[in-house]
Amino acid sequence: MNFRFIGPDGNRTIAVRGVPGDMLTMYVGMASGGLYKSEDGGGTWASIFDDQDISSVSALSLAPSNPDHVWVGTGETFLIRPAHAMGNGVYKSTDAGKSFKHVGLKETARISQIEVDPRDPNVVYAASLGHTYGPQQERGIFKTTDGGENWDHVLFVDEGTGASDMAMNPKNPDIIFAAFWSIDIKTYGLNSGGPGGGIYRSKDGGKTWEPMKNNGLPGGETNPVGKSSVAIAYSDPNVVYALFEMDSPQLWKSTDGGDSWELTMINHTINERAPYYTRLRVSTDDPDEVYFASVRFSTSRDGGKTLEEAGYKAGGDNHDIWVDPLNPDRIMVAHDGGMGVTLNKQKTYRQYVFPNAQMYHVWTDNQVPYNVFGNRQDGYSYRGPSNSRQGSIPLGLWHAVGGCESGWAIPDPVDNNIIWSGCYDGGLQVYDLNTGHARDVRVWPEAGYGWAPADMKYRWHWSFPIFISPHNHKKVYVGSQFVHKTEDYGQSWKIISPDLTRNDKSHQQASGGIAIDNLMTFDASVLFAIAESHLEDGLIWVGSNDGLVHITRDGGENWSNVTDQIPGKPELGTISSIEPSRHQPGTAYVTVDGHQMGDFDPYIYKTSDYGQSWTLISGGIEKSESSFVHVTREDPAVEGLLYTGTDKGLYISKDDGQSWFRLRNNLPPVPIYWMTIQENFRDLVIGTYGRGFYILDNITPIRELDQEILAKDVHLFDQRPAYRFQEIQGIKTEGRSMTTGLNPPYGMDINYFLKKDAEKVTIEIRKKDGTLIRTLKGNDKEGVNRVWWDLRYEPTLQPRLLVSPPDKPWVKLEGREFRPLVTWDIDLYRGQFGPRVVPGEYDIHVIVDGQTLQQTGEVIKDPNTAGTMEDIEKQVAFSLELNKAMNEVVTTINEIEEIRKELEELILLESDEEVAVKVAELEEKILKVEGELFDINLTGAREDAFRSPMKLYGRISALASDIGSFGADFKPTNQQVEVYDVFRKQLDDIQKQYQKLIDEEIPAFNQYLMSRDLELRLKR
Repeated sequence: MNFRFIGPDGNRTIAVRGVPGDMLTMYVGMASGGLYKSEDGGGTWASIFDDQDISSVSALSLAPSNPDHVWVGTGETFLIRPAHAMGNGVYKSTDAGKSFKHVGLKETARISQIEVDPRDPNVVYAASLGHTYGPQQERGIFKTTDGGENWDHVLFVDEGTGASDMAMNPKNPDIIFAAFWSIDIKTYGLNSGGPGGGIYRSKDGGKTWEPMKNNGLPGGETNPVGKSSVAIAYSDPNVVYALFEMDSPQLWKSTDGGDSWELTMINHTINERAPYYTRLRVSTDDPDEVYFASVRFSTSRDGGKTLEEAGYKAGGDNHDIWVDPLNPDRIMVAHDGGMGVTLNKQKTYRQYVFPNAQMYHVWTDNQVPYNVFGNRQDGYSYRGPSNSRQGSIPLGLWHAVGGCESGWAIPDPVDNNIIWSGCYDGGLQVYDLNTGHARDVRVWPEAGYGWAPADMKYRWHWSFPIFISPHNHKKVYVGSQFVHKTEDYGQSWKIISPDLTRNDKSHQQASGGIAIDNLMTFDASVLFAIAESHLEDGLIWVGSNDGLVHITRDGGENWSNVTDQIPGKPELGTISSIEPSRHQPGTAYVTVDGHQMGDFDPYIYKTSDYGQSWTLISGGIEKSESSFVHVTREDPAVEGLLYTGTDKGLYISKDDGQSWFRLRNNLPPVPIYWMTIQENFRDLVIGTYGRGFYILDNITPIRELDQEILAKDVHLFDQRPAYRFQEIQGIKTEGRSMTTGLNPPYGMDINYFLKKDAEKVTIEIRKKDGTLIRTLKGNDKEGVNRVWWDLRYEPTLQPRLLVSPPDKPWVKLEGREFRPLVTWDIDLYRGQFGPRVVPGEYDIHVIVDGQTLQQTGEVIKDPNTAGTMEDIEKQVAFSLELNKAMNEVVTTINEIEEIRKELEELILLESDEEVAVKVAELEEKILKVEGELFDINLTGAREDAFRSPMKLYGRISALASDIGSFGADFKPTNQQVEVYDVFRKQLDDIQKQYQKLIDEEIPAFNQYLMSRDLELRLKR
């Protein structure tokens, strides 16, 4: 049971490195989606870090003395919103990324930079920012001299300050510059800046350090700075640049290795919203050419005195820069849309987009097949198919449905053409698929950019909650500090609650610290979760970003605060999700995310009495730096079956939270922000914050698997119905890309459990009257196995050619048992599949080492087709006739090939000239018959088919293809039936000729052989 990626396109990368002088090899670290590598200049990419257990790759370094040594730091350090994945230290590869080993610093949480000594690949420095949510010792600069076996903490400033950047002198690697940042993040604000921030220098390999504030740079008690960055000129290491977050960003330059400094520029462009950016690098051939990664990518060519250019060619919202030391024309830039690469020093850039979408939530509609909805960071509200019915899910099938990068996209459950889409600043739109238009219906259209939350009438979270009532689809709730309700698609709104937050004014002040930054990303006095019970109208649960849980049972007339009844809850932890039970009205599940308060443990609580008492049920989830919980969902069909998404994985409980297991399979270790179960298809649909949407098709085995089944030798799970979908004509695309999604395998999935490996597993599909339709080979491995039946009868037999075409002796078997009949296949190959069965019920037999288990499977008509059941029955019956004729043709071809093979061997073994003449005469008669069945001149080249007229094999294949693959669900046309009658008459005539060969010509040839006293006989 594997998860399948369905899209859409991705966004944020934060670390880039290439192999110096090697134009083909590149590494790209994702903000929360792993590590990708290309070995062909970006033509193809491979995800090479998914077998580790962390998603954020924040720092990359290749040993200059051996680029196969790849060092990886984890945990993002570009921080501006409450959605940045954690890290768990440093990893090392000695085989260019084929494998990785964790080499320590697990508690550092966020690694900003790694430098490897060019003299010794075992000497490495790592810069740690720390988790940023409170005081911490594991921050600063760490050094190893034994390849990561041991680390020394060589520079520690204070518990609130960590390292945001680092640079090594390429000509004297004992000289290290480290950039430090005092940073503290809470749900209610980001506070950047403090006396510990600034630039530090070591001239003895990290043994001692000196603050550059003593040499004239900003920093310290009297001139504190925020985030900082440092860069050394590769071509002249005496030239060093330092970039500082201040009220207005400052660039400083040293030309004597840091002994003295000069302020060269004050400019907001080089460092807008500094916590999210702050990185500069220097061209490797010109110490005066300086690059700045910020909202725009900007360049100074005069040593930082002026900016020559600033734009979006490299990318937008840029984070990391790498300049090839051996080829300064080659620059790689990590940004919020992927990665930009220039090979001509910024004249042009090529952009790369990865499958690393950061999705905030996921929702589905009830179409057949259903669609998937969600908002992507740095994108918009997306809608795309779970199954495109056209081979794959190209990016072009995803489109915007209002809203923006944050929040929710939720389809109206009754009218799926209407989608509610959110955005930051209380943005809210109603999108209509029929018109393609979005209408802004925000509750209070008063822009809040730059305002402190305390000064706003309504306070909105970056991803404020939206919920459509399950009892009245026109009733929609959204949350500021209040619950707002509309029943007229947003034309008007009504407040139905008091302020349901702590309303702590000290938690509603301007965010940012040394430079103000207010964009609804940090404010604790807002609502984060709203959910109404499916079982009880008016029973609404609400959770706040500052840890409160409220309930109303009368649609908002009266509210109860049930927070104090929740034992051991992190006081200010975010109520990240509320799940009212689909089985018991008084039962609900609440998840609490305390990571922004420095508590990374999982918290899931259950109440069975409308919040009067609560039980912690998350004890079975392994604790780690990423174990905080974003969402818990209860299975709508199975009471007590729970699905939980943490910041790096999916956990499942079969016993209402008493125990948990992690289901990983092929799912990357990424944050799971939301999940939903599409009830009709029984699919678990997952919104990951780092790798887009994933679907686990048909969770029936998870629902049913229990101790009783585990005790059995073999078990066949309940059968999910299968839709008999017809392929549709698709959009035109540029071909498959990294962001192309996967459709589910076609047909019906058959799931069974084996207690141990089996000798043989066979699956039989039978009609209700016992008629065998299809036989499949089953997987024989221990555990849960899944086999897909494509809803078809057996495919046609395949020709097995044994001899060369006439006059083409160079066409040989070349060690093969036979050569296939290769002809023009675009219009033919579909006709060689068995036809799809008629919708209805079928018996599924799974036979395991002689033991038979049976289920009934239902095949459902495609609701999108116009044909009737009567049409389908006629189409299938006609297709079966064509299949029968095809098999008749192939059987005759294969028999003739056996005869020709024997004649060929006779010629080789008998040198008598008279015998050779008789053989040639017989072969001519045989070829005349065989040549009516297929083009006997085919050599194996596909377009040989155009050299000679196509014969019966190809023509019947083409007709069957027209019927089975392009007939939708219609009955055969009159002319299709007429053409088949022509083919049938031709085939009957050929069979008569063939029978004459068998009855007369071959026996006469055998009599001739006997008259010559030859021992060889044709085996006919």
